[in-house]
Amino acid sequence: MEEINDNICEECENEDESVRSNLILIGYKVCDSCKLSKTIFPI
Repeated sequence: MEEINDNICEECENEDESVRSNLILIGYKVCDSCKLSKTIFPI
C-alpha cells in the first residue's frame, strides 16, 4: 500500500506542516507561503 503524503505543497512541491491544515481550511494543498503569495498576487 502506497503512503499518501499530505504535507507536500502543490505549488512549490516542498513539504510543510501547514499544508494539511490549509487543505482542511481552504481546500487546497498549499503551504503558508504559497497561500500568502496567492492572496497578494491572485493570478
